[in-house]
Amino acid sequence: MEIGKAIRLERIMDRNTGKSVIIPMDHGFSLGQIYGLGDMSQVISDVSEGGANAIVLHKGMVRHGHRKHGRDIGLVVHLSASTSMNPDPNDKVSVCTVEEAIALGADCVSIHVNLGASNESRMLEEAGAISKECTRWGMPLLVMIYPRGDHIDPTDPHAIGHCVRVAEELGADIIKTSYTGDPASFAAITGACAIPVVVAGGEKGDDLAALAMIRDAISAGAAGVAMGRNAFQRENPSGFIRAICRVVHGGEDPHTALEECR
Repeated sequence: MEIGKAIRLERIMDRNTGKSVIIPMDHGFSLGQIYGLGDMSQVISDVSEGGANAIVLHKGMVRHGHRKHGRDIGLVVHLSASTSMNPDPNDKVSVCTVEEAIALGADCVSIHVNLGASNESRMLEEAGAISKECTRWGMPLLVMIYPRGDHIDPTDPHAIGHCVRVAEELGADIIKTSYTGDPASFAAITGACAIPVVVAGGEKGDDLAALAMIRDAISAGAAGVAMGRNAFQRENPSGFIRAICRVVHGGEDPHTALEECR
C-alpha cells in the first residue's frame, strides 16, 4: 500500500485491533435538520469523548468543531450526496473532490454507491474516477455500498456480497455495507474479501439490540461499525459510543459494556 494511504489509515483503523468505530454525521444533507445534529460542535465533541476512531462529515461541516478542542479524531470527508426531496433518494452525485478533502485535512474520503438503482452506471463511473484520484494523492477510500432499487432485497446475502466485491474491485480501502442479519452468511462475505468491511448501524433502535448486532458482525469478521443515528441520537452519545468501542475493540459482552458505560 502507498505510504500516504498507510499513514492516513492509522487515524481511521485502530493499530492494535485493526478495527474501527466510525460515526457518520452526514445525514443533514439528505434529511435536513434532524435530531442529534443541531449543535455540530457539541456532537463532534461528544463523539470524540466517546472514543470513536473517526467521523464522517460533508465539507461544509468540518469547520464546526473538528479538532478545535478535546480528543483528536480521524476525519472522513464524504463526497456523495442526495436529498430526501428527490423522487429517487438512491440517486447519489459527487459534491466534493479528493483535492478539496485534502485541503480540509481529511484522513480519508467516502463515497456512496447503490447497486441496482436506476443510475447505478453513473455512480460506478464516478466511483472509478474518485478511486483513481485517491491513488494519485495517497488518500484512503471508504466505499459505502448497498443493494438498493426496485425488487431488490437490501438484506440478501448474495446482493450484499456482490456489493462488497464491487467495492473491492473499484479499489476501496474500507467498505461499509449492511449486515446480513446472521453471522454465518456475513462470515462468508468477509471471508471472501481482502480489505476491512464495517457494518452500517442503521436507524436508531434498542441499545442492547444495536450492540448485539455489532458483536455478531465482529464475530463474523467485520472490521468494525459505521453507526450514525443509532449513536448520535442517544440521550448519552458519549456513553453509548464508549460501549460500542468496548464491544468492537475489547470484545466485551454487550450487556456488560452497556451497564458499565451508562
